[in-house]
This record gives sequence, structure tokens and C-alpha cells, in this order.
Amino acid sequence: MASHPHVPGSPSGSTDTPGGEALHRLVLASLEDDQAVETVSIPLAGKSSIADYMVVASGRSTRQVASMATKLAEKIKAEFRVSARIEGLATADWVLIDAGDVIVHLFRPEVRSFYNLERMWSFGDAPSGGEPN
Repeated sequence: MASHPHVPGSPSGSTDTPGGEALHRLVLASLEDDQAVETVSIPLAGKSSIADYMVVASGRSTRQVASMATKLAEKIKAEFRVSARIEGLATADWVLIDAGDVIVHLFRPEVRSFYNLERMWSFGDAPSGGEPN
């Protein structure tokens, strides 16, 4: 279970995911182009085997979230020739894009606030208020 999930469309015999750094750059650039709000990149290397990076961002509406997710998946397919798995596109409150080495969560702001993934995945990297050091 420690390996990355297979990304559909990747050639057999090769790694299951495109290069993590290049994919990470493409994700961040795409989200910036689409005016994502509060984009946060969380390095997971050494913390989790699910991916090298988790990127969390918000859109101002379900329409923007759905558009950002669709465009990002298209760019990943065009650049890396793999199909990212997408969950939640129908409602677009929280869309998960699993591109292997990079996992992307796109939220409406209220939903992002409720789940607070950044805090859950910080593993104590940043001190939280009220706790002794």
C-alpha cells in the first residue's frame, strides 16, 4: 500500500506518475492563471507515501472550482499524457484531483474552512496558538 496509485494512461513498465517537480510547477501555474484564491502547497515527501505534494486552493464559486479542475486535468493530460482522477466535479464544492505525485484539493471557501486540510497535513510544522513550544 506504500506505492502511488496507478494513473490511467501511463505506459506499463514506467513509473505510475509524471515527474513530481514538473507536475507541481504545472499545477501551481494553472491555478495562478485561473485566479485561484489562497493557494497553499504542502510538501509531503517524508511525511506520507501518497504523494510528493498536496496543493489546496479555493475558487470563488462552484463554477470557478469546476472550471479550474477541468482545465487543470486537461493540462496534465496534454503535458504528461496521463489522465488525472477527479472526484467531486458534479457539485464542485470540493474537487479532488489525483495526479499521482501531486494531489490537488479545490474548494469553495466555506467548505475549505470547514475541513481545514492545511492544518491536518501540517504535522506540527507551524506552531498553533495556545500550545507550549
